[in-house]
Amino acid sequence: MIRFTVLSSILMMSAGVAMADPAQIYHEACADCHGAARLGGQGPALIPESLGRMRGPNLMEVIAKGRTATQMPGFGDVLSDEDLAALAEWLHTPLAEAPVWEAEDIEATRWFDPGYHAAEAPVFTADPLNITLVVETGDHHVSVLDGDTFAVLDRFETPFAVHGGPKFSPEGRYVFIMSRDGWVQKYDIWSLKQVGRVRAGLNSRNIAMSADGKWLAVANYLPMTLTLLSTEDLSVARVMPVIGADGTPSRVSAVYQVPQRDSFVLALKDVPEIWEVATDPEAEPVYEGFVHSREKGMIEALPSSQGLFARRRIEVREPLDDFFFSDDYRHLIGATRDSERGVVVNLNVGREIAELPLPGMPHLGSGISWERNGHRVMATPHLKEGVLSIIDTNDWSVIKTIATEGPGFFLRSHENSPYFWADVFFGPNKDVMHVIDKQSLEIVRTLRPEPGATVAHVEFTRDGRYALVSIWEDDGAVIVYDAATLEEVTRLPMRKPSGKYNVFNKITFSEGTSH
Repeated sequence: MIRFTVLSSILMMSAGVAMADPAQIYHEACADCHGAARLGGQGPALIPESLGRMRGPNLMEVIAKGRTATQMPGFGDVLSDEDLAALAEWLHTPLAEAPVWEAEDIEATRWFDPGYHAAEAPVFTADPLNITLVVETGDHHVSVLDGDTFAVLDRFETPFAVHGGPKFSPEGRYVFIMSRDGWVQKYDIWSLKQVGRVRAGLNSRNIAMSADGKWLAVANYLPMTLTLLSTEDLSVARVMPVIGADGTPSRVSAVYQVPQRDSFVLALKDVPEIWEVATDPEAEPVYEGFVHSREKGMIEALPSSQGLFARRRIEVREPLDDFFFSDDYRHLIGATRDSERGVVVNLNVGREIAELPLPGMPHLGSGISWERNGHRVMATPHLKEGVLSIIDTNDWSVIKTIATEGPGFFLRSHENSPYFWADVFFGPNKDVMHVIDKQSLEIVRTLRPEPGATVAHVEFTRDGRYALVSIWEDDGAVIVYDAATLEEVTRLPMRKPSGKYNVFNKITFSEGTSH
């Protein structure tokens, strides 16, 4: 969304003329849409934290050619290759000062769609709990699918670069969608209408819904905070600075709902702590230190917090990037991106109790679990190694590693399916999807639905009858498979579809569905 109104004296550079200042080019060409401080506006933030894997050559190409399905034109005909490269490099330089984004800043962005009116009942005849949302990253939209007929009921625009899974209200009526730039969008599935938006952070990782549906937690990299929003009106309930016990600020890698504990659990990127934040107004006091007194009638300890949003610290040996929870939510398995091990933390006692060999950067957030031979097991893919690890959650042992055709990103299953599905998103053969028997732990079928195209992410319909697979390309599709026969039923053309989210599976924490 860069405005094509730049000073020719700056941009029309001929051979032999000194290269223009990239900061000045940005000010003249980019600031109107992306903000004077590079923090975003109409267009996304242009800072290293938001650009992510879009390195110099990729970013240079976007600046030169523009971005399809947006208002951003290309600048290749007015900027030299040297200027394009310099601007791309400059955009990857960190900001001179860490930006501030406090409650009043967030509140100033809160916006509600004037055309929205809440319907008294669903405006469609489809089963509202068998609705599946498909995130289309090609042009930043979400398609709303009837899970029985696969008809598209609505297709609506989202903020730029949706990240992390959408979260549904407990009854399944509303869905909340977050972008990497920290925008949180509320959408009414019954009405098929957007409700409103608010910018809860500047660079965000994911969101979580409280068990009672009243609060939404937003995990932020920038600034280093946890933002807590009211789901009713998107107002700010609290902005919590994330600072370790030793005073070190930290990014939040992920936040998850823990329904049985009425809390959120946070993975902290930069300090060796896990945080648990209460969502119960009657939460018991949290004691992080003791104050002793010999005076008669004085209490022996003072709580650091209690009630709603009370914060509990759990110390671990090293920062953890991501979690998988046991079915009873007593334990979590965590791992770091650089470690060769995973750790098991007992949330009740607040300490590590076991260690697991998990090389290859496990993606625990995509882990799934099921019953096998009287034992509860879980599986996790690895981002850097072509294996799946199968773990017995009774004794925390790795019972098998399954070789795949490359490193994968997503696993999915359903309680009514004998199989789980695994992609090889980061492998050389990324057009492959493995279907694996839950009991034998053997690959029963390797699907290649579109040779040469990226195949990733599976979601099931409410009853588990159908599995939906993404062809993750700009001219891609969602392919519907019969989950029993593994035969293709139909394919729906989509613009680079990524994640798919079934209402019922998500609100019931259906077996085989991640957080």
